[in-house]
Amino acid sequence: MRLATFNVGATRTIGALVRDCYVDLPALTGGQLPADMIVFLRLGADGMKRAREALAGIEGRLQPGKLQGLTGPTGARCAYEAAEIVLDAPVPRPGKIIHTSCNFTSHLAELTTWQEPEWQSHNWKNFHFEHPTGFLEAPSSVVGSGAKVPIPHFTRQLDYEIEIAIVIGRTAFRVPAADAMQYVAGYTIFNDLSARDIQAREHSNKVILLGKSFDGSCPFGPHLVTPDELGNPHELAMKLMVNGKVRQDSSTAQMHYKTAELVAWWSNMTLEPGDIITSGSPPGVAAGMAKPEWLQPGDLVEAHIDKLGTLTTHIVTGN
Repeated sequence: MRLATFNVGATRTIGALVRDCYVDLPALTGGQLPADMIVFLRLGADGMKRAREALAGIEGRLQPGKLQGLTGPTGARCAYEAAEIVLDAPVPRPGKIIHTSCNFTSHLAELTTWQEPEWQSHNWKNFHFEHPTGFLEAPSSVVGSGAKVPIPHFTRQLDYEIEIAIVIGRTAFRVPAADAMQYVAGYTIFNDLSARDIQAREHSNKVILLGKSFDGSCPFGPHLVTPDELGNPHELAMKLMVNGKVRQDSSTAQMHYKTAELVAWWSNMTLEPGDIITSGSPPGVAAGMAKPEWLQPGDLVEAHIDKLGTLTTHIVTGN
């Protein structure tokens, strides 16, 4: 399934993308399925089964242009065209966003070329791979596909990073890698927007916070794609474009730590349904350029991963 959180007018709900139509799962099931993604994920395999059964019953009747008459048991409309809804992030307020650092060795090599003293003080050449490392990002920084993200007033170096994000589906604590995939609800696209000048100063003090957790810094979406539909998450082409120009071009096959290893390691702290684990970024970020081309107002950032779709972000003038 391709699950989504979306807004119909002032009402937020969850649903699935089927035949280019967005199906409202609570409306389709007469309220038997919840309108909140985290609550839905907590239902586990039973919730997924009920959603699939409900969608199978309506799929044959989904015809773009003829959706207004499709209703659920209570008479509420249950299907919409893309132009009638506004996407939110699949999980609009995850409990945790765990960002994995330097999980593409080619991006780590790129980091070592950055000449600013604050970056060099971090000693990237001695980065270790004994286990995954990373940091938390603020849930309040989440926005969905199509969002307008204002450039924060405190940065002159706004950058991008395409990543694949793992969405947790079951409570996990100290799970072995051999079992870790059972705890994955699905995958989505993540664009880790970064205030590089702030991040560099924070790194020089061996901490990180505002450089990665300002409002709008965590766009992800457009959908949560379940493992059965995605297949192997480690053979997907990744491409990020700014105003149509390719900046990052890689593959999830280049991840140093794969999904099972990441879930197993990060489950040393309890993972809960809706938590997000990011993969880290491949090379090609603005900070890696000889003359960095930072994001500017009016830029359109498109992050594409095969089978997951395209996450779009509009960069606008800040306050």
